[in-house]
Amino acid sequence: MSRKPKKGYFVRGEFVAEGSELDLELKAELKGTTQASKTDLKRESTELQKIGEALLTLRADLLGALPISEKFADAIADAKRITNFEGKRRQMQFIGKLMRGLDEETLAAIRDALETQQNGSARDSLALHQAEQWRDDLIARDGAFEEWLVAHPQTDTQQLRALIRQARKDTPPDKAAESKGLAPRHGRAYREIFQLVREELDRAAHEH
Repeated sequence: MSRKPKKGYFVRGEFVAEGSELDLELKAELKGTTQASKTDLKRESTELQKIGEALLTLRADLLGALPISEKFADAIADAKRITNFEGKRRQMQFIGKLMRGLDEETLAAIRDALETQQNGSARDSLALHQAEQWRDDLIARDGAFEEWLVAHPQTDTQQLRALIRQARKDTPPDKAAESKGLAPRHGRAYREIFQLVREELDRAAHEH
């Protein structure tokens, strides 16, 4: 009487009998991969939904440069106009669906545009803060003038010195302002120092 052949399958040329230890290992591995794939898909879908929402805040110049279809651009424009909560939710679902149909190259371009806007805004805020600090320091401290020239030797020293002198004349002492219930008054020199400092900081940043 012939033996009944074992049930199984071949993996890379090797026979794997059903119920064997190797069979159980392979099935467990396959199950884990399937679960991971579902998790990955859900995570990817959530990320695409967030990117779609972020697109509504993207500057017009950056949005216009993206390689997206007219249908997608119209969907974004419509989402911006919709104020009804349920209507907005449905529109964002539609945008999410369109996002899932984009190729990797387009998705990369969208991510780059969003990053450019975010980092650009951060850089602008930092530059503004630095210019304000330098302006206030230059007016408040004599030593700040020398410190500025060490960091930015190409500055027109006569112009900056004259502006600082004028700004100090224009700004009343804090006690005098407080006694009159007034905020410190700032004249044109105060604003021109800020402009000079900001331009110099921008120039130095582009050189590096």
